[in-house]
Amino acid sequence: MLQRLVADGSFRPVNGTAFAVTPTLRESYAEGDDDELVDVALRDAALASLRLLGQEETTALPSRRAVVEADVDDDAGVTLRPDLDDAVVRLSAEIPIGRVIAAYVDNAAAESAVSAAVEAVDEADLGDEDAELTVGDAQDHDLAWYAPQELPFLLELL
Repeated sequence: MLQRLVADGSFRPVNGTAFAVTPTLRESYAEGDDDELVDVALRDAALASLRLLGQEETTALPSRRAVVEADVDDDAGVTLRPDLDDAVVRLSAEIPIGRVIAAYVDNAAAESAVSAAVEAVDEADLGDEDAELTVGDAQDHDLAWYAPQELPFLLELL
């Protein structure tokens, strides 16, 4: 998706699924400011990124989670999806690169943990404690922040 964003100037998340600070997410946290809620949505998106990596066909790119943060308005056709999770929304439109605020991508040091988590994420969803620890190891790696104009260079370096 990062390659498509750079090449085409826009992208659409798989099935339009995205993550945001929704009213349901706000209600589920008794305390927490907007920055903390954004972090929760970012972590949920990073976990979803693991699932996408597991569905990828062979690619020349390394196994790294990636999350794109964008400022989306009503024109994107945002639909809340609390039936899926508190932070899940569905977008009906593409996201132009002009709306992208940043991209968060794993560093090389996270690759082995991410690869292991990709293999374990389904078992973790089913309650396997060892798999949950494996996914947690990947989630413990902080994502690096990149400005939109840095993305072409990032993709070249990957």
